[in-house]
This record gives sequence, structure tokens and C-alpha cells, in this order.
Amino acid sequence: MKAYISSEILRAMEIKRAISKDSDLLRLIEQAARKMIEVYRNGNKIMLGGNGGSAADAQHIAGEFVSRFYFDRPGLPCIALTTDSSILTAIGNDYGYEQLFARQIQANGQRGDIFIGISTSGNSPNVIRGLEMCRAMGITTIGLTGESGGRMAALCDICIRIPSQETPRIQEAHILIGHILCAIVEESIFGKGF
Repeated sequence: MKAYISSEILRAMEIKRAISKDSDLLRLIEQAARKMIEVYRNGNKIMLGGNGGSAADAQHIAGEFVSRFYFDRPGLPCIALTTDSSILTAIGNDYGYEQLFARQIQANGQRGDIFIGISTSGNSPNVIRGLEMCRAMGITTIGLTGESGGRMAALCDICIRIPSQETPRIQEAHILIGHILCAIVEESIFGKGF
């Protein structure tokens, strides 16, 4: 059992090391951070969506922006589109689960906002529909996916693809990147900047 635990930790470290050495991937993360800073400075908001563990990541990241990350500061407008059970069940019942994010984006989004779609496969139908709605509304899109990027790769303005095909490793890297983005945005808007 100890050997298994150690090997899982080492595999997670290998993915993070690969990300840290991938200049193209680092450039995309920086682009995402700069776009998020711009959106907040213009008085707009960020919305996030995903399913299962990715839904939990969306809620986690939204909590960091609205509450705080490294230090006390005013909250930043950020909505996880995965949290209101009445909205989720109404849309699922009336329009179908695939419309879950698109309908909320249509209702609450506006040009100048960002939608962050999270899907380890890059093929979640409801995230795809959300990205399509964003394109129609002029909302910037950032994708967090696995290695292939799936269908999301062609629909995102910025697609951050984790160099792995293993769901747990991809999810671990997604939350790492979410934390990095939170830290950069917080420091840039309320701290000394970079």
C-alpha cells in the first residue's frame, strides 16, 4: 500500500513538472490570467461550469474569487453555474441537461464576461452548449481540459490542456491552475502586481 501511495504522488508530480516546463502551456495560463484581470478591471464577472469533480472545482474556484485567496480584499464577482438546485432541476426538466450552462449564461452573462468551462474529456455536452452560447453572446471562453482538448479545444478562446489522459491527474492540475489564476488576479488587482 505504501508503494502505491508513493507512486500516485510521484505520478501527480510528473504531470505538474511537465506543465512547469511547457512554455506554450505557461503562455496560455498567463493569457488567461491577463484576460481575467481585464474583465475584473472593466467591472464584469466570471462564470464557471463543469460536471462531477469539475463542478466541485468550479465551486472551489468561485469561492476563492468571491471570498479571498491569499489575503483580505473586496470580493470579486464570480458565479459557479453548478450550485442552485432549483435552477439546475428546472433547466434539466424543461430543456434537458445539455442546456444546463447555456441557459444560465444566456440569462446571467453579458459581453465582456468570461465563462470557464471545465471538462477532463473536453467533450461534456452541457459545457459545449455553454461555450456555443458564449460565442453567440460575445463572452470570452477559457477551457480547462485533458490532453486532447476534445471538442472544447475549437470552441475556447483559450484552452488549457493538461498533458494527461487520467481523470484524477487532470483534475489535480485543474485546481492547481485555478489557484494560480486566483493568486495572479488577486495580486494584480489588490496587491503590488507582477
